[in-house]
Amino acid sequence: MPKITKILLLAVSVVLVLAVFLGVNSSGVSAATDQEGAYRQINVYSEVLRHIQTDYVEEPNIKAVTNGALRGLLESLDADSSYLTAEDYKTFKADKGGKAQVGINVSKRYGYATVVSVVPGSPADKANLNDGDIIEAIGTQDTRDLSLAMIRMMLEGAPGSELSVAVVRPRKAEPEKVTMTRVITQMPPVGETMYENSSILYLKPGILDHDHVQQVESKLKGMSKSGNKKVLLDLRDVAAGDIPEAMRLANMFLKTGTIATLEGQKVEKQTFAAESSKAVNATAPLVVLVNRGTAGPGEIVAAALLDNHRADLVGEKTFGEGSQQKTFEMPDGGALILSVAKYESPSGKKLEDEGVMPGVQVASNFSDDADDDDAATPTQAQPQQPKKPGITVDDQLSKALDLLKSKAA
Repeated sequence: MPKITKILLLAVSVVLVLAVFLGVNSSGVSAATDQEGAYRQINVYSEVLRHIQTDYVEEPNIKAVTNGALRGLLESLDADSSYLTAEDYKTFKADKGGKAQVGINVSKRYGYATVVSVVPGSPADKANLNDGDIIEAIGTQDTRDLSLAMIRMMLEGAPGSELSVAVVRPRKAEPEKVTMTRVITQMPPVGETMYENSSILYLKPGILDHDHVQQVESKLKGMSKSGNKKVLLDLRDVAAGDIPEAMRLANMFLKTGTIATLEGQKVEKQTFAAESSKAVNATAPLVVLVNRGTAGPGEIVAAALLDNHRADLVGEKTFGEGSQQKTFEMPDGGALILSVAKYESPSGKKLEDEGVMPGVQVASNFSDDADDDDAATPTQAQPQQPKKPGITVDDQLSKALDLLKSKAA
């Protein structure tokens, strides 16, 4: 897409945002003033559109301009809000899910599709995709011009089909073309390891669905038989699953307290509280590992255990995702997927906006915050690919274990 067109789309998007928010939702002014402001901004939008039609260097595709403006308007709110054209919405409704994938969870950051987390052993993992990698394009389509809903659909396909993406990696200017074969991705069972003469039980669920949370519950109930006295819960790269199951997992470690709240402009506040009857182990010393790939359900658990002073968190600030969407159908056959409520931690922080900050911060082994000088040493003349935890010494895991060892059982 020509640069000038992108600039025009951005300009129209800004005008639309102003029309909705400055004109309609300005605080501290009367309803009449609100309405007058809305009309003024709509007039501005009409004037901008008129100039595009009459003065732009060539005859513009007004439909494309308007669609781009609407998409920009929705994405200015948050990554999960999307505008779907009539054609896109028809495709969206026809999609039944359950297709083959390459094993990545994606969201949008900086306007482009961004890798939130990668499924271990998946095609994406084997292609060395990492948290934070930007997917600039899927095939020939720029992800900046696609809604998140459509991006997620395009990543799926028939088993054995190929997916080509252009990936921008940290500290690399040029996108790299990566081709992967879609497969039916199976999440591995909950990982379990014993440390310190079996006194520390390490648990790693890759997803917080019913099956994996049930596995965690079974392992927690079997702790006394194995001699475990402490728990290390690894929620790094846990971005998928179900919010109710995430709350059930948090409740396993809590007898009382708030797990999370949900509230929106038109969604009445809901408080999700721990029930003592659902607690499995509310006393064992507990440390939780998180990183920038911890999102959504993983953040619900981490925030609940942190804010209730039930666990220490070790690692990096989490991704920041946690909202509830609603679909609104438009008269032209298109649709809005709009975030109507956001989850908050027990302390009142919106997970979508702030993520979860661990009390003990340890950068991952493949952090893009590494010293540029280190990357330029004679033995490393070429920038190296980011390394994943487990390939080298896992500093986050080591710190978490040290913290647990210092805790009285």
